[in-house]
Amino acid sequence: MLIKNNYTTLFYIFLLSHLIIWTLIPSISNINLPLDTIEALAWSSNLSWGYSKHPPVSAFMTELIFNFFGNQDWAYYLLSQLCIIVAFIYVWKFSNYIFHNKLYSLCSVLLLEGIFFYNFTSPEFNVNVCQLPFWALVVFYSWKSINYEKTSDLLLLGIFMSIGFLTKYLFIYLILTVKIIFILNILKKKNFKIKLLIPGAIFVLILLPHIIWLFQNNFTTITYALNRTGMGEDSLINHFYNPFLFLIKQIGILIPIFVMLITFIKIKKIKFNYLIKDNNFLLMINIIPIILIFLTSIILGAKIRTMWMTPFYLFLGVLLIQIFKEYLNKNNLKKFLAVFVVLFILSPISYIFISLSNEFKRTDYPGREISELVQRRWDKNFSNNISIVVGDEWYAGNLSYHLSSRPTWYNTIENDLSLITSDTGVIYIGNPKILKKFCPGIYGTIKPIGICMIGAK
Repeated sequence: MLIKNNYTTLFYIFLLSHLIIWTLIPSISNINLPLDTIEALAWSSNLSWGYSKHPPVSAFMTELIFNFFGNQDWAYYLLSQLCIIVAFIYVWKFSNYIFHNKLYSLCSVLLLEGIFFYNFTSPEFNVNVCQLPFWALVVFYSWKSINYEKTSDLLLLGIFMSIGFLTKYLFIYLILTVKIIFILNILKKKNFKIKLLIPGAIFVLILLPHIIWLFQNNFTTITYALNRTGMGEDSLINHFYNPFLFLIKQIGILIPIFVMLITFIKIKKIKFNYLIKDNNFLLMINIIPIILIFLTSIILGAKIRTMWMTPFYLFLGVLLIQIFKEYLNKNNLKKFLAVFVVLFILSPISYIFISLSNEFKRTDYPGREISELVQRRWDKNFSNNISIVVGDEWYAGNLSYHLSSRPTWYNTIENDLSLITSDTGVIYIGNPKILKKFCPGIYGTIKPIGICMIGAK
């Protein structure tokens, strides 16, 4: 009876269940970590204020976990789920301010299980998952800052905006949305307070090291981000085709969440009071980031990849419950929970099935076995430790992660040969035809890559 009536207890049971299931299942079904996680671990072996593809926060987070747990795969699946759980907690906390009704708050979070970003794709820790807690925190502290104008909330807002942007530049769409909301609020009140500049000041201050890094590295991260959108393809049709494709994909992604909602409501006539400040905030925080990214696709002809939308829907459940709360039928609560349970169970079952039935995935790569073979070959020929691996993030990154010496990963060291001394153990990984010709040490091949080992005898 306690659990039946205590929605807070149900919420934390849901969080714990989600955390255990989505940490345990990939730990059991996968042989190797996914590509993006290995990539983040490669970067984290060589900490910097930026990398060729992304800002540094995802690398900082994986290195923190590595320092505690080493190369235990389950720890990185746990890291992904912790990002999601923290985001869910702040969606819950935010919804409690909006609804003052724990059932509504619970349903607004449970609806998110209808979006595959928060379950099926969640085991792969990457920059998209990394954004989630900071996206939720920025929305939460934006709302608090607007309503209470406390200095502590403004400080935290600035910190979380900064960290969020340093997870992935796409975070700028939320930051712009928050700026728009703040400006409209100031214009409405006709009262500007100097302390409202605190978040912006902190944002610039925390970003300074990354900005300096960008200048030192020819803005390589920004160049990569622009190239990923396909904006270099000068074709008029992209300005129509890519936005259309974006919309179709978003409709497909959101079908399960609307199926869940329909089971719970009895629609008569939708009423949404735009004069209520919370309603305006909810609508803008959900809709404006999507409008901005859609406009980017139209104006620039950019491809918007599906996984980029991972954090954009965190507060959609709150918005939908707010719109339809007058039509929620508690008699249908069991139907709603039944659909939720089906999705909650179906998603991990699907993950296991695909993982076990498809033998050609990155997560089937025998990274640990290959690293052991390399280590044995190294020990037979050299007396020093492997301290550097050079190559792409996947093959060289796997060696960096699995080898006991945790060698530092470099994509290339052509411009910094001073890293290599007579006592430096180096492994080059790459094209076997090229490495075999120029390898000054021990050469070997583990298809499809060549391995060149250079160490002290």
